[in-house]
Amino acid sequence: MTDPATPAPLRDTQLPGHGGLLLLDSASQYFRAFFGVPDSVKAPDGTPVNAVRGFLDTIAVLVTERRPARLVACWDDDWRPAFRVDAIPSYKAHRVATEVPGTTGVEEVPEALLAQVPVIVEVLAALGIARVGCPGYEADDVIGTLVERESVRRRALREAGEGIGASGSRGPDVGPVEVVTGDRDLFQLVDDDVPVRVLYTARGLKKLDVVDVERLAERYGVTSGQAYADMAALRGDPSDGLPGVAGIGEKTAAGLLARYGDLASILRARDEGDPGLSPTQRRRLTEAADYLDVAPLVVQVARDAPLPAVPDDVPSAPADPAALDALASRWGLRSSVDRVLEAFASVR
Repeated sequence: MTDPATPAPLRDTQLPGHGGLLLLDSASQYFRAFFGVPDSVKAPDGTPVNAVRGFLDTIAVLVTERRPARLVACWDDDWRPAFRVDAIPSYKAHRVATEVPGTTGVEEVPEALLAQVPVIVEVLAALGIARVGCPGYEADDVIGTLVERESVRRRALREAGEGIGASGSRGPDVGPVEVVTGDRDLFQLVDDDVPVRVLYTARGLKKLDVVDVERLAERYGVTSGQAYADMAALRGDPSDGLPGVAGIGEKTAAGLLARYGDLASILRARDEGDPGLSPTQRRRLTEAADYLDVAPLVVQVARDAPLPAVPDDVPSAPADPAALDALASRWGLRSSVDRVLEAFASVR
């Protein structure tokens, strides 16, 4: 994916807020840690733990700097959901390492990383960090559903005169919803009213890009998270196996959305012969009609995944101190675990 331009200085609306909800796109972050932390970082027995250490250090930094009250590690229980593959068979097809009958395939993941994921799971459980996944859904869908639930909760608070007021002022217990990811797909969740913003980590935590509606307008020329999703459907994404509409890139897509408002209206203009579309644009949109009929289902995150309700407060103490101590010793994670615990203490 093409990275956004160099991050601009943070505006007041982008600064960390107390009492917020921090949602981790976990796979995005442990992949980033695996490739960013040297594989010379090993457990006492010589097993690489660079992804584990990097993932824990990421949590420590984010909790210290963003100061959330609630924290969820969102999980890919299904990296390539059948409902997306049924709609567009090329979806992530180039990342399939092994075809397995009755499934959408096994993802290509380095063996050294694959071995570390269960360790991450065990450490999160011992720390008491909520970890949420859902069979048949990606972490993006888990995040989308948790964002939707939080949006509904906050609307109820607003209607009751609590928490976030109509002017956008915040009560003491309601901060921003922040989504931590290296994946632009989740820009579609940006919403200044809640507020929901994306902490985009493609350039690392020291160059964190805080994406809100103004940032979407600056970088992509779209005015909402939904408009970003519509633009992404038109543009496509080769890294996910989504072809897009031939000849329509980000700028053209943004221009069409500025003119017509949303993807449905663009397709209506195509079908009605609206003169605002050039003959070439109409032809390209027509040729891509089958793709455009199903692209929104694939591009847009689910907001209604059947997730369990779990306690998501930032832990005040480890859930299982003995297990955490044993894991820290077994895998050589003492310093990283201590940094996470110090971060938790700092927000209490």
